[in-house]
Amino acid sequence: MQRTLGTCYYPEHWPEAVWERDAARMAEAGLTWVRIGEFAWGRIEPAPGDLHWDWLDRAIGVLGQAGLKVVLGTPTATPPRWVVDKHPDMLAVDAEGRPRKFGSRRHYCFSHAGYQEECRRIVTLMADRYGRNPHVAAWQTDNEYGCHDTILSYSEAARGAFRDWLAQRYQSPDALNRAWGNVFWSMDYASFDDVDLPNLTVTEPNPSHALDFRRFSSDQVVRFNQVQAEIIRARSDAPIAHNYMGRVTDFDHFKVGDDLEIASWDSYPLGFLEDRVGADDAKKRHFARQGDPDFQAFHHDLYRAVGRGRWWVMEQQPGPVNWAPYNPAPLPGMVRLWSWEAFAHGAEAVCYFRWRQAPFAQEQMHAGLLRPDSADAPAMDEARQVAAEIAEAPEVQPAQAPVALIFDYDADWAWSVQPHGAGLSYFGLVLECYRALRRAGLSVDIIRPDAAQLAGYKAIFAPGLMHIPDDMKAALLASDAQVVLGPRAGARTRDMAIPDRLPPDLPGIDLKVTRVESMRPDMPVPLSGDGAVTGYLDEIEGVGETVLETEAGQPVAMRFGGLTYLAGWLDARGFDRLVSEIAGRAGVATHPMPEGVRIRDTGTERFWFNYNPHPVSVEAGELPPAGVIRQPR
Repeated sequence: MQRTLGTCYYPEHWPEAVWERDAARMAEAGLTWVRIGEFAWGRIEPAPGDLHWDWLDRAIGVLGQAGLKVVLGTPTATPPRWVVDKHPDMLAVDAEGRPRKFGSRRHYCFSHAGYQEECRRIVTLMADRYGRNPHVAAWQTDNEYGCHDTILSYSEAARGAFRDWLAQRYQSPDALNRAWGNVFWSMDYASFDDVDLPNLTVTEPNPSHALDFRRFSSDQVVRFNQVQAEIIRARSDAPIAHNYMGRVTDFDHFKVGDDLEIASWDSYPLGFLEDRVGADDAKKRHFARQGDPDFQAFHHDLYRAVGRGRWWVMEQQPGPVNWAPYNPAPLPGMVRLWSWEAFAHGAEAVCYFRWRQAPFAQEQMHAGLLRPDSADAPAMDEARQVAAEIAEAPEVQPAQAPVALIFDYDADWAWSVQPHGAGLSYFGLVLECYRALRRAGLSVDIIRPDAAQLAGYKAIFAPGLMHIPDDMKAALLASDAQVVLGPRAGARTRDMAIPDRLPPDLPGIDLKVTRVESMRPDMPVPLSGDGAVTGYLDEIEGVGETVLETEAGQPVAMRFGGLTYLAGWLDARGFDRLVSEIAGRAGVATHPMPEGVRIRDTGTERFWFNYNPHPVSVEAGELPPAGVIRQPR
């Protein structure tokens, strides 16, 4: 697999006289891909039926003649004003019942039939025109599903579609009432038409109701994306991608990815550190110009799974962004490090956002490879360096990692509905487990919750897997790997009820969770030896080997053959102890990493990355700040 670079370009933003020069500079810098079109509906169709393709024809031609490959985006993330005027009820509605307004982007409800038809029409016209264009080598559907909290919509369109979804799922109101436990608080429904959306209730809504609404909302995204993919695929042989986001879990990316050839995501390490990682102030200061050492890698591994091996970074931060609480410039060398880190995790392409910084509108303060005056920005030299390096580098040889980490969007929704403690989240738990695996110097494959995905791993971690289907339970129990479940594994049925036999409800395992508690962050429970439980703790009963326990003797991790049940959310030291124990039993060699240093193995290479602002000595040599070392395996 070859490694390639690209950028995101908006020809409609610039005079046509500069297009040819821009294209030549892109090619000279070693770029291969140019994404265009994803926000251009207003220029393509400024009024209903008034289609202006000529400028886009010329832009694609100019880029292609320079030897560049075009990723053409469908423009459905930014419907023009006339579309809203034609369908005024197409706007999404937030949880407080307030409709979104025109004036930015993503201002639509996935459930609105009229807007869905407008999308079918414009995507069909675009695919008819460019599906066989030799310069259009890939497609992107829409842009960043879920950005700006735009999946959950409480509109009239969503209400009607949700009722239809429930009717198909449950077939009768009585079945729905039983599944949801609506006898509680006299919430029984006589008709599906009586079911409202789970917002603006006096106190929390029924958790089963809220979870089903999240499942429905995800299915709406999957269906919306599927329609576009089918239209394009009927008219083009080029692969289709979508650009997902960091820590956006409101829809099932695996199911969206099933209809696409490539998964991509938009990587903004410095913005995420301030906005989504959840780091304390000391960590934010230490990594302010580098980003979190694990957050990007986690998403690289996640989207490799979503893309079934094919994945890109569609937008890579090249300089200060405009949307985080604070927006520092990257440390020199970090753009190169981020690029190589993506390639080490199997990326086919890394595309920098954006080519030229915009002098107008919402993203004026978002840096690009060029300044607004078209002079090179600092990241351009690093992009050129990466282009030169990958031209001389061997092709990537992928290899299965020794350790798998299961990620389940449905579990994330269940935790979101019922976190049981302030600040507790499924994503946060899984990320902390991933951090511990990386601190141990392990390469990790993130996999979907599918029994067929488990083969070949020596250790499998599945923290927080709230509902475990029977086939998945059987596969985990039958696996030759060392398997770690919990906390909150098997804690709920599919309908969000506590299992009759009590969690984790594993056949043949003498283990029950008899009580659960969440704890204040300033009241950790010390483990015997080292580390602590923080945030969440299951009280367990069973006949197994105690692996970890509190200082008071309460079991926190208990082993049953090749399965270990983790009953608490561990701190870093506790997770490090558990990972070391499990890796040792699995026969996986660990390599404890210095702070801020991480490794990643491919089939033929080992990569070392230094996220620190200071040099670090490692067995591969001296790692400078923002340094990368590649060595053959």
